[in-house]
Amino acid sequence: MNTSPRQKILIVDDEPDIRELLEITLGRMKLETFSARNLGEAQALLQREHFDLCLTDMRLPDGTGLELVQHIQQRAPHLPVAMITAYGSLETAINALKAGAFDFLTKPVELPRLRELVSSALRMPTAGGLSTAIERRLLGDSPPMANLRRQIDKLARSQAPVYISGESGSGKELVARLIHEQGPRASQPFVPVNCGAIPSELMESEFFGHRKGSFTGAVEDKPGLFQAAHGGTLFLDEVADLPLSMQVKLLRAIQEKAVRSVGGQQETVVDVRILCATHKDLEAEVSAERFRQDLYYRLNVIELRVPSLRERRDDIEALAMHVLKRLAKDTGHPEARLHPQALEALKNYRFPGNVRELENVLERAHTLCENRTIEAQDLRLSEGNCTADGATADLTQIDNLEDYLESVERKLILQALEETRWNRTAAAQRLSLSFRSMRYRLKKLGLD
Repeated sequence: MNTSPRQKILIVDDEPDIRELLEITLGRMKLETFSARNLGEAQALLQREHFDLCLTDMRLPDGTGLELVQHIQQRAPHLPVAMITAYGSLETAINALKAGAFDFLTKPVELPRLRELVSSALRMPTAGGLSTAIERRLLGDSPPMANLRRQIDKLARSQAPVYISGESGSGKELVARLIHEQGPRASQPFVPVNCGAIPSELMESEFFGHRKGSFTGAVEDKPGLFQAAHGGTLFLDEVADLPLSMQVKLLRAIQEKAVRSVGGQQETVVDVRILCATHKDLEAEVSAERFRQDLYYRLNVIELRVPSLRERRDDIEALAMHVLKRLAKDTGHPEARLHPQALEALKNYRFPGNVRELENVLERAHTLCENRTIEAQDLRLSEGNCTADGATADLTQIDNLEDYLESVERKLILQALEETRWNRTAAAQRLSLSFRSMRYRLKKLGLD
């Protein structure tokens, strides 16, 4: 016989009919419920009992649901809180998510949506395992990284859309994966998509799927990325690269929580959490009318900034040691060591490509070094990005202009290829080149 204690839910609402509806529904889910009519009663119950979830109305006789969210954030930050708001009160719901609410429901409460929300909240990992798992994957003890871990820990317990900003190579996709893996959707799919790597004519089909015969080449039904991420998380990398026509369709899918495949007649309900990222300034893209303002507000409920490597130089040694250990394991060779001058050179480098560039620099040096010791010259760092006492050094004398320009061209093309996962068409678009011109340059530089 199962004697495990039932999970406890706190219901806070001054309307008897709503309380009764929630109590009956949750009781049928084998959950134990406690009810409070106002903020004071809720705070008193929170002091006496341990709860697994709190459902609260926004408007209470002696305060607001936001006050209750803030109260719980201070005293029991790992207790998920879901806000119940009036229909159409999107701004109120967003304010609740920013304050730390797990998710929100709108009145009249739809019971399938309520059961889905409650089940999701009760799947949250225990508080003890969160920070440890994040520390293992996100290396560095600098203050910016400690702050980033705290924010990931908090955002993993929410269903709010998150806009992850940061420079190329800083680890935005890793941050998105950690938010997913530490949350209630961890057992469901994490689907990353590079928005800049999908040809514009195929975008709608890729995102929403298509029916057989809907266009030339559609030889069978194919689900889209939204359907693939159902129940889990859809990570839109380089979301600023979406054309305006696709932004309209994406906005509707997020608002309606439903998609219609190309050639389909009916919409399919999808349950996905949206995380997005870009190395561009999304607010500036809105000002330049290259990104829709309404979509921006939907995606940027909470912004999470990933620090550049320049902002956490104290982490460079730990990151370098980790990379060298991994390289030794992958190659089966003894682990290489960094000469003190090489480490100093790394700490004085600006790293425009951030952690990704650090990994590439060390992988090359690991191959070139002798006697398993990486010297400063093995790193082959660009002198124009080296710093002295934290300031940018003057560019070195250019002996051969053609060679210098070719090295700059090579670096920009390689960066574009890396950012688009070596999709040549997308890389050409990013550099405003025709595909023919891109192909010529790749051949000229020996990169084809």
